Amino acid sequence: MALRENDVNYSVSNEEIKKLNEQAQKYAEKLSLVFDESHKVIVGQQDALQKILISIVSDGHILLESVPGLAKTLMVKTMAQIFDVNQVRIQFTPDLLPADIVGTKIYKSASGSFVTQKGPIFHNFVLADEINRAPPKVQSALLEVMQERNVTIHGDTFELTKPFLVLATQNPIENEGTYKLPEAQVDRFALKIIIDYPSKQEELEIIERNSSGQLNTIQPIISPDEILEIQKFNEKIYADKVITEYIADIVNATRNPKDYDLDLENMIEFGASPRASIWLMRTAKANALLNGRGFIIPEDVKAVAHEVLRHRIILTFEAEANGITQDKVIDFVLEKITTP
Repeated sequence: MALRENDVNYSVSNEEIKKLNEQAQKYAEKLSLVFDESHKVIVGQQDALQKILISIVSDGHILLESVPGLAKTLMVKTMAQIFDVNQVRIQFTPDLLPADIVGTKIYKSASGSFVTQKGPIFHNFVLADEINRAPPKVQSALLEVMQERNVTIHGDTFELTKPFLVLATQNPIENEGTYKLPEAQVDRFALKIIIDYPSKQEELEIIERNSSGQLNTIQPIISPDEILEIQKFNEKIYADKVITEYIADIVNATRNPKDYDLDLENMIEFGASPRASIWLMRTAKANALLNGRGFIIPEDVKAVAHEVLRHRIILTFEAEANGITQDKVIDFVLEKITTP
């Protein structure tokens, strides 16, 4: 029988769980206002907005993918306004250089010395727009930034101001003029969110909003200090040992499917990395927090599994030729692994 909210086997006291629940509910009420504010300018896309919020709460970078024109950039800019952070948009193009992102040193003839010119990466929310339209050399400039949260410019290291998040958008790799992101960089994104077309009803609302001439103004809801406070609390969300084992089984099944009686050996070239386990835990905690709970249940893990794993599983050519996707592989794994 699956573990549910009312029958969690706590290894901590009920009083501690009660305190966590009370605090989680307060934060959940505050965060629910984010959805109301975002829908002033964004029509639908409830799941994508929720996953973006989960990534922010868990302090993880986001990769948004869809065909052009589905409001990826608008979502990111809206979230930055709601969280009242300083933001910057970097348009990734084939002629972009690493120094255009992180900065460089400039020689000042008057003083006879070099002065550090910091790049646009020194902002809270960095929108890397169409990140896969720049060559791999440029994309790799973000590796240290995303992992270490600091920047090295000609031997000098600078820490970035928190909160710091890279929110990247990309077009499907099949689109003209795109480059495949390096695996090492893709692995540094906490979530990969796929954005689909709006429904017909949502399309009608989009048309009406954009033809009426009325523009809604976004108001800040949460301050940068509150973001850091929520992120710190997210780490305290309780995860029972059975949940930890459940996460480990899911990730391990992508590497050793035969051990779990999964016929996926010819479909998976490389399974998910250890970062997948870490982010499954962190984002599952964030999902629990958004639902006003101070502890994780299996449904929290399942709610974020596709976004955490889909960019960390590399399929074989045979799987791709047969129309097998990463999401289908994840479905097979979740169906096979026993829910605690």
